[in-house]
Amino acid sequence: MIGGSGRPPAPAVVRLAVVARPISLLKRLLLGRPFRSDRLQHTLLPKRIALPVFASDALSSVAYAPDEILLTLSIAGASAYLFSPWVALAVVVVMLTVVASYRQNVHAYPSGGGDYEVATVNLGRRAGLAVASALLVDYVLTVAVSVSSGVANLGSVLPFVSAHRVLIAVGAVLLLTAVNLRGLRESGTAFAIPTYGFMIVIIGMILTGLVRIFVLGHDLRAPSADLVVSAEHADLTAFAMVFLLLRAFSSGCAALTGVEAISNGVPAFKPPKSRNAATTLLLLGLVAITMIMGIIWLSRLTGLQFMENPARQLHSGPADYVQKTVTVQLGQAIFGDNVLLFVVAGVTALILFLAANTAFNGFPVLGSILAQDRYLPRQLHTRGDRLAFSNGIVFLAVAASLLIVAFQAEVTRLIQLYIVGVFVSFTLSQAGMIRHWNRMLRTERDPAARRRMIRSRGINAFGMGLTGTVLVVVLITKFLLGAWIAIAAMALLYAMMVGIHRHYDRVAAELAPPEGRPVLPARNHAIVLVSKVHQPTLRAVAYAKATRPDTLTALTVNVDESDTRAVQADWERHGIKVPLTIIDSPYREITRPILDFVASVRRESPRDVVTVFIPEYVVGHWWENLLHNQSALRIKGRLLFEPGVMVTSVPWQLESSARKNLDRFDATLRRGPARGPRGLSLDEVMVPSRRPDRDVGDPPPAPGHDPAGPR
Repeated sequence: MIGGSGRPPAPAVVRLAVVARPISLLKRLLLGRPFRSDRLQHTLLPKRIALPVFASDALSSVAYAPDEILLTLSIAGASAYLFSPWVALAVVVVMLTVVASYRQNVHAYPSGGGDYEVATVNLGRRAGLAVASALLVDYVLTVAVSVSSGVANLGSVLPFVSAHRVLIAVGAVLLLTAVNLRGLRESGTAFAIPTYGFMIVIIGMILTGLVRIFVLGHDLRAPSADLVVSAEHADLTAFAMVFLLLRAFSSGCAALTGVEAISNGVPAFKPPKSRNAATTLLLLGLVAITMIMGIIWLSRLTGLQFMENPARQLHSGPADYVQKTVTVQLGQAIFGDNVLLFVVAGVTALILFLAANTAFNGFPVLGSILAQDRYLPRQLHTRGDRLAFSNGIVFLAVAASLLIVAFQAEVTRLIQLYIVGVFVSFTLSQAGMIRHWNRMLRTERDPAARRRMIRSRGINAFGMGLTGTVLVVVLITKFLLGAWIAIAAMALLYAMMVGIHRHYDRVAAELAPPEGRPVLPARNHAIVLVSKVHQPTLRAVAYAKATRPDTLTALTVNVDESDTRAVQADWERHGIKVPLTIIDSPYREITRPILDFVASVRRESPRDVVTVFIPEYVVGHWWENLLHNQSALRIKGRLLFEPGVMVTSVPWQLESSARKNLDRFDATLRRGPARGPRGLSLDEVMVPSRRPDRDVGDPPPAPGHDPAGPR
């Protein structure tokens, strides 16, 4: 029976008006609604989607790898183009070897660690970190090179794009970032149609060109076929020619970038994960080989020429000649100046933009694994609202954008930094796989299984020898051209990861619980900071009393004599039964006297704990923070470094904070009787709070210590 009515009062209904912020609305508009963690299985990819998601980089490299081969050979003159099919064939041999080797990797290590996991498990932590640093740098370069090449292809038919290539390239990176932040499956679906469209258009262009030449007997000539191109160095020695061929081969090996992304992305495949990843690798290799050999072959048949420096090498041709990319020249020769030419340029540019998606899928996953192993900040390990590794995606976008701006989106300059990292990871990964098979063979007794392991070991051994040779060639031919920048970045990243790991280990050792029972503090001394006698101060005193400390002291700093006397008078007028300690500050400092007072309490009783209660205002506008809480923030920041000192903020919500979501609920509660923590009313602050054996307002002094302190 309450109030004699016979019925309990109706429960109060509190309505919370949640007002979404503009930033939150924009985030939801761009990224969509958040996903629950149990939706992770819904983001797994079938092979038909995994191929464009993870293989778009390697597939799209056929748009710039032939350009780089022909561009490098042009240094020796147009006659050197005769070597282009053989250089491309050497690249194809390397690609087949790498694809076969990585098919062994995805079966042996399906967890998604890829080269990093293989090297770490079999070669040790240092080799694993070397692979990780190489891959992270290469992923950043993948985005920069792919997007810059896409802008170059689009600029071949649209002069406006060529004039603003840096701005458009950065915009493309930002668009890719937003799409990937929406989640893996949605980005895969968005990229499937353009990737398959690129494959159909390029293979269709190759078949159309071959049919027109060999079946219909048409004489197809590229726009650059009749130009007179001179050599940059007409009298190359045999050694110089060999070096030039090796440099062309190393540039063409850019077609292999992205192969390793599938081994890093095995967890994103639908079951059976390893078999689906291996099948995707095989499809990737066959399609990429078909396209790169077809483009190089058609380039020879149509007399296509692609120069490193048209201004110096071009001797016969229009004065305002603008060199178009290889795929655009082939499209013009095969289809003519019609809509199909724009289709070729458009899908090529689009696939190059989307090729960066390989890095956007590989970099965050690898970063998450490294963060879990405590080599990168832990923020890279957590998934965002849409179950994507949002922090890794954003970091990759920022780094790639900086590279694009620094190198003005010029593919030829960026390509010199490229592929060093990927061949470092190729070589160390294959060395790790050899050790893996050796270890498995020591325990395996089944003859059929041993034969499979020996075959796999042979494939990985051949792959290690070939990729190691390519790595040496790349370092020799590209070091002074810009590869040293990538090597320096890898070394810096390696050192940073080692430092982060040491930091986490040191912190873990410091935080490890001691053996046996923990030692409890002897006593708890509470100190309430007082600037004025107002409601925030009274709430802080009430809360401090509710914690039942052994001693309780209110502390104020005498900066201005008249203000201090006013505080003391108000304290006595309100009858607050807590000692008010006043500290003189002749130099008008606030923070240092408080720190000295706290330190003096600690010195007297090192096993005791000091809890400092700081009243703080909760405001509703950002500019109000500039007008309040500045002293409290400084004091709190300094006290956090004091051992044995606990800092407790006691908030007081101002009226302006009522507009802040749940703060409106707090304003509703304040309309009722104002009560302190644990049911203490503010009136109870005015009288001593007692334990059975002592009065908190008048505690017994510790030996050699006056809790009231100096006055």
